[in-house]
Order: sequence, then structure tokens, then C-alpha cells
Amino acid sequence: MATANNSESIPFYDVFGFYEWTLTLADPRTTGWPMVDSAMPTFVCVCIYLFIVWIGPKIMRDRKPFELKTILVPYNLAIALLNLYICVQLFVGSTMLQYSYICEPYRHSFDPAELRIVDAVWWYYFSKVLEFSDTFFFILRKKDNQLTFLHVYHHSTMFSFWWIGVKWVPSGSTFLPAMVNSFIHVLMYTYYALAALGLHMNRYLWWKKHLTILQLIQFTILMIISLTDIITGCEFPLWMLYTLIGYMLSFIVLFGNFYAHAYLKGRPIQRVGITCMDMGAIKKDD
Repeated sequence: MATANNSESIPFYDVFGFYEWTLTLADPRTTGWPMVDSAMPTFVCVCIYLFIVWIGPKIMRDRKPFELKTILVPYNLAIALLNLYICVQLFVGSTMLQYSYICEPYRHSFDPAELRIVDAVWWYYFSKVLEFSDTFFFILRKKDNQLTFLHVYHHSTMFSFWWIGVKWVPSGSTFLPAMVNSFIHVLMYTYYALAALGLHMNRYLWWKKHLTILQLIQFTILMIISLTDIITGCEFPLWMLYTLIGYMLSFIVLFGNFYAHAYLKGRPIQRVGITCMDMGAIKKDD
């Protein structure tokens, strides 16, 4: 009996042992940083997020939607400013170190400019848990049709994915996707803030469609660069490159499907769901 029990427990210990082994490979520069040492804080946050996505609409079903316009403007501006800070820090640090945009090897350097990049990557990771508020605002405003698979998938996986980045690979070529995406988020959340000011801003918000195009261009370029790095033997963790390729491919498919239905087929956005690219604050009926 004891032998059977031991054999049944081997897979668990194998997985746990593998996880313990991976921790020995973690980047020493982020050791002890908030929410980094263990996967548990990130895992718990994602579980709470998914639980709220499930229970929130049920709680709000028989309640009136909240008016959150006075919150949406400062919130969106704050997220835009945080992303601007991240983008500038990554640009300055990578420029000082003469980083390559195609292949930048991963090193455990404690150079001040390198630490500037590591710090910015952590803030980028942390910004993803703040952006869970996008979803919570949808729920409080009873915009349940905007809780699409793409929206929930994007928010929950970005936070998880970037914990891996800041834990094991917070510098090198990791800087590029964080820098590019934070720049796009500056535009995106600025758009949201302007839209939340009211209908009189609609005349200035003609560029919504182009935000999705920028996202698709971003995903495609990052996937091509990762493929190039694998082919050329860039000194960057292969597992991270393969993970990034798969992740970018999932976004290309999902965002591409959204763009095709929303803009190419002429279908109303409400019928195909609105993603994080189209917050409820920008809808005409708001």
C-alpha cells in the first residue's frame, strides 16, 4: 500500500521539484522585489480576477449601473502616465547600453542603466494588475457584453506572463515588447480618458480603429523578431522566445478576428464584443 501511495505522489513531487529547480535559475536582481519571489501572489490575483468576472455580473444583475465618469478620466490618465514612465525608462536605459532591437543577449548585469531596465520591467508587470480595473469598471457599469473571451484572456494572461518575465528574464530583448506595448498603452489610455469626457469629444476620436492596427503590427513584428532570434542563435533563452511566439500568435488571431468583424465586415462592435482596446467609456451611448 505504501508503495502505491508513493508512486501516485511522484508526479506531484516531480512538478514541485521542477518548480523548485527553476527558482534556482531566477534572476538575482529581482530577488525580494514585491510579488516576485513566489508565483502565489500572481496566481491569487488572477484567481480573484476570474472569480470577480464570474460573480460580478450576477451581483449586478438586479442593480442599477454605476456612473463612473468622474473615476474613468483620472484612472485612464494615471495608467497612461505610468506607461509613459515605463516607456521612457526602457528607451533611456536601452539607448545608454546601445541595446539591439533585433537581438539583445540576456546578462546578469548590475550596471545602473541595466537596473533601470529591470526596474521598468517590474513596473510594467505591476501595471497589468492595475489594469484589471478595466474589467471591474465594465462590471460596475453593467457592460457585460464587453466581457469577451479576448478581453479576459488578455488581462489575465498578460499579468501572468510578465511575472515570468520579471522573475527570470527582466532584461535583454525583454525590454522591446514592454517598451513598444507601453507606448501603445499611452495612446490607448489617453484615448479612453478623452472619450470619458463626454460625447463632445467624439469628433477628436477618429483614431480608435488605428489603435487595433498598431496592436496587430506590434504582435507581428515581435513574433518575427523572435523567430529571427531563434534562427540566428541569439543568446537569449530559447524557452522565452518560443513562449513569446506562441503568445503573439494567439493575439494576432484574436485581435485579427476582432478587427475583421468590427471594421472589415461592417458589423456593430457590440455584436462581436469589445476588448480592452474599446473600453465602455468610448461608446457613443456613454
